[in-house]
Formats: sequence, structure tokens, C-alpha cells
Amino acid sequence: MPASPIRADLIIRNAQLIDGTGAPPVGGDLAIAGDRIVALGALPAGSSAPSEIDARGKVAAPGFIDPHTHDDNLLLSDPAMTPKVSQGVTTVVAGNCGISLAPLTVAGAPTPPLDLLGDAGVFRFPRFADYLDQLDQTPPAINAAFLVGHMSLRVGCMDRFDRPASAAEIAQMAQRLDDSLAAGAIGLSTGLYYKPSEAAPTDEVISLAKVAKRHGGMYVTHMRNENDRVMSALDESFAIGREAQVPVVISHHKVIGKANFGRSAETLPFLAERAKRQPIGFDVYPYIASSTVLSVDRFNASQRIIVTWSKQRPEVSGRDLADIAREMNTSIEIAAAALQPAGAIYFMMDEDDVQKILKADGAMVGSDGLPHDVFPHPRLWGTFPRVLGHYARDLQLFPLHEAVHKMTGLTAGYFGLRDRGVLRVGAFADVVLFDPATVIDRATFQAPTQPAAGIELVLVNGKPVWRDGAATGARPGRALRRATLDKPMGGWRPARGTTPAF
Repeated sequence: MPASPIRADLIIRNAQLIDGTGAPPVGGDLAIAGDRIVALGALPAGSSAPSEIDARGKVAAPGFIDPHTHDDNLLLSDPAMTPKVSQGVTTVVAGNCGISLAPLTVAGAPTPPLDLLGDAGVFRFPRFADYLDQLDQTPPAINAAFLVGHMSLRVGCMDRFDRPASAAEIAQMAQRLDDSLAAGAIGLSTGLYYKPSEAAPTDEVISLAKVAKRHGGMYVTHMRNENDRVMSALDESFAIGREAQVPVVISHHKVIGKANFGRSAETLPFLAERAKRQPIGFDVYPYIASSTVLSVDRFNASQRIIVTWSKQRPEVSGRDLADIAREMNTSIEIAAAALQPAGAIYFMMDEDDVQKILKADGAMVGSDGLPHDVFPHPRLWGTFPRVLGHYARDLQLFPLHEAVHKMTGLTAGYFGLRDRGVLRVGAFADVVLFDPATVIDRATFQAPTQPAAGIELVLVNGKPVWRDGAATGARPGRALRRATLDKPMGGWRPARGTTPAF
């Protein structure tokens, strides 16, 4: 007996369907009703919808998931989320690098690098539940899941940060973390490289990671070191995961400084070997330059430095620090001191390392964009189309369907994002339609806020949020809570043929 016709709200016809699982594309149709996908492939005769799109020559894929963002405040201050929806992102993970907007209140200017999230007044949520409730009341265009920042806990519970936390301070941090995880946060993040956290010993972090374990959470880390001591920093990160029995994600994996160029040949096999014993993952952004606060600690490893913002001299945003120093007739160290507080882009990686890490099995794509910088790193606007266009299509570093997997199904498996990151019947209708022949990043280091080319339609929970080169104004995004998600890394195996678990 012939199948009954599908009645849907939207049908995308004649697309190349890349489902996010790593499978090659297949031709077919995609039907959406409400916030879910209701049919895929060859639809029954007579199927119809009030809105239909002929996507011949285009790719329909799951909406991209950005696992490494600092969008905590942007979700509230600019809920259209244009830098993200314009490149096909439908879900973000915020609260990375130990920096989360909650649970924390701050009087006056935030301690760097907390100021990467905004100026005085943005840290106004004493409980994580308050922050999530605000997002429910004023939803953004995209979905978001959240980590609790170790640095935010330290700043809220300690009087100074150049020492280990006391037992009483750890207990206070643990209670705030416990409350945050109970409210819906998905894990703990650290930024052990940064001064507010660098004095924290490994045991302090393990104590907090064990709290995450009680809630089925995970540990995500900007490690202590990504240059000369990168191997010991990896080892510490894995030890924290083992001791606390939680999955580990290494943030923006890289090796920095000319002396360390090529060391991805050392770090990647180490990651793969350890991933046979415990759940480990990592993300990477597709650029040779990083971006964070302006700090002399990074000068020796950098070949070029661009100022992204400065409170004292806002007019220098977007300019090379070396040129600013020459104008001031001084050293770059003294010039940098005169600009503080400030942010910067640092050219400090090797392209060959970036490509090896991107291509590695299990590497997921993340932007690490800083939306509140006056002159941001182009990764904020360009990361995902850059991987699709530059690395997959032009350089043929990997097939297009593998590139899509690295930014959809793989990431959903890492973070346990139930029914997202894949095209299948019953999954949420987070969908991006793009032209594989033209998709490319247009954001550059000279003009960093240009929307990508080739992204034609973006749907979040079945609603269009980007269409015909512009945001639609719809805000169907949701704050994703731990209770509504799967076990992190439950849908992904870190090394083929292995099933590490706690």
C-alpha cells in the first residue's frame, strides 16, 4: 500500500543531504513540521507544505554547532546572534576558558580576562538559574548550552588569586558549581593559562570536577600551556578527567611559538593514545592566529600582534602593535601597558599544524570568537564557512561530508546534545542550506565582520533565522539544560574500536 502523503510546514526539495553522521551526501527531500524533521529522502507522492524550496545544487545539513564560544553575554545583548547565524551556526556552547557570565556579580570593571564578556554591569547573575531564566524570558535566535567557569567561581569566592584556594573557598566554589549544574549547566571549564586561575593547583580543579561528575557533567579546559610545556599540560588535563571520572575536552588545541612549530606530530598521537583509556575530545579553529587579552606573556611567541580593543586608546583598534609602538617612540611592552585594558590577535601558529589538527580523527570545529571586541578576530564571523570552502573544497583537506561531521554530529556526540547535529526523522529541525560551490568566509583580519558567502537559509527549531543574506529577526533558540541532554561523549567513540567510559 502506498505511503500516505506528508503534510509539513516546510519542504526542502532536491537537496544534497549531508546528515552529519559522516556519511556521504545523498539526493532527496527534507520535510519539517513544527520544530522537528518529519521525513527525509524520497517523500510519498502528494506530500506538500505551504512553503517549499527547490534546493537543486545545494546542500542541506544539520545546523552547525560551535563548541567553543564566549557568547554568554551576546545571547542577551544581541539576541539576533548575527555573527553566528550568518555562517550557519544553530547551537553554541558558552562559558569556555573558565569564563562564564554566571554565577557571578561584579561591582565595577571585571577582572581580565572576564572583561572579554563585556564591561561593568554584565556580571549581574548571582545564580546560574537566574541567567538561564533570563534566556528563557528573552530567547536568542539560536540554542545554547553552558559551562560554568572556574575563573568566575574563583573571582566570586576569593579575595586574591595569586594563591591556591583554601578548603573553605573550595567548598564555597563547589556549592556554587553544584547549584549551577543542578540548574542545567553541562560541566566545568577552566582557563588555567590566565592569571586569575594559574595559581590553582591540580587538586583544586579535581575537587570541582568531581562536583561535575555528580551531575553527569564534563570538564573543558584551556590548558596551562600550549607552547614549550604543552605535553605536561595535556597530561594534567587528562589526569583531572581520570581522577574526577569525567570526560575531557581540550579547548582550541594548538602548539604556539616558532620553537614549537611541528609539535602537532607529538600532541596528536598522545591525544589518540590517551583517548583509548578515557573519554577525551578536542576542538580547533582554522586560523594561525589566536585572540585574547593583550598580555606581554604572549609577545615572545608572536610574529605579529593586532590590537582588537583598548580602553585607554580605542582609536588604535585594528592596528598592529608594532606600528603603534613606533608612533609612540617606545617598545611594544611599554606601548601595550599604555593601552590597558586591551585585547589582541597574536600570529603564533604554523599552518601545517593547523591543518594536521583540523584533519585529525575526532577534531571538532570551534570558533573561539570574541563578540565584544571592537575589531574582532575574523573567526567570529568566518570559522565554519572557512572550513567548508577553503579547507574542504579548495584545499581538499577532507571531503565535504567529513567537514560537516566535524561541526555537527561529532560535536553533538561530544556534548550529548540530544536530537541535534544530525538530519533524521525526529531530530530537531536545526538546518543549514548552503551552496557548496560558493560557500566561503569573507571575514578577514582587515575587515573582520563580513558575513560569509553561500549560506542561503538557516533554521533553528524549524524557524528561519537567516534567509537571503539577512537575519530574519526570529528568536526560536532555547537554553539547553543538562536534564534534557544525553550523556556527554555517549554518542561518539574517541578512537575507532574503543569504548572508554567511566
